[in-house]
Amino acid sequence: MSAVQLELEILRYDPEQDQEPHFQTYQVACQEEWMVLDAINHVKDEVDTTLSYRWSCHMAVCGSCGMMIDGQPKLACKVSVKDYANKKVRIEPLANFPIERDLVVVQDDFMEKLKRVKPYIIRKEEQPIEAGEYKQSPAELKKFKQFTLCINCLCCYAACPEYALTPEFMGPAALALAHRYNTDSRDQGLAERHKELSKPEGVWDCSFTDTCSIACPKHVDPASALQQLKIATTVQWYKELIGMGDK
Repeated sequence: MSAVQLELEILRYDPEQDQEPHFQTYQVACQEEWMVLDAINHVKDEVDTTLSYRWSCHMAVCGSCGMMIDGQPKLACKVSVKDYANKKVRIEPLANFPIERDLVVVQDDFMEKLKRVKPYIIRKEEQPIEAGEYKQSPAELKKFKQFTLCINCLCCYAACPEYALTPEFMGPAALALAHRYNTDSRDQGLAERHKELSKPEGVWDCSFTDTCSIACPKHVDPASALQQLKIATTVQWYKELIGMGDK
């Protein structure tokens, strides 16, 4: 089987030894069917066991292997080595996040913002068990199904210029997930989430560059979700203004 030659220029940083991040180059003979993640795994397994990065499923489901590949946020398990055959490929940790070590970033900021949008169904009063499940029509499911596809890979945060300039911004994935639950016919939590979403660092900080949707490997289209969320929060604001905020 013919091989694809790849020159990986990988950012390295060990906070216990390095004052600044630096790049290290590895020559890798890849099999044609490999993804970039396979090439990085080869380096880890056969060349340099000190290399640190995240990955799990290798099926574009877990979102762990998000990283900058030639300056673009991508899932390493979804990018073929053939796209970079006989080239030097720069591999870096996701932009806009602190580096923990090598290609591993600190995700604490995102996790905190995710909690703030309350990503779960909120009910004012639960119906009794004997009443059965909360049913949905196919049309009701279709309204929010696309936004359930997010795997929290954080590629959208790495691509977002607003998050880069204003770290307080809640960001695409968290806000898109808020919209996913607000749109769910079983949920009654819009008024409760509105307190966070309408803050200066909430949905109105989005400048709609669409870079988050372009970078999204699962085609969630968070940019669309955020624009829809702006409409929903505006309607909620008017409801609260006239005393109908909980309706």
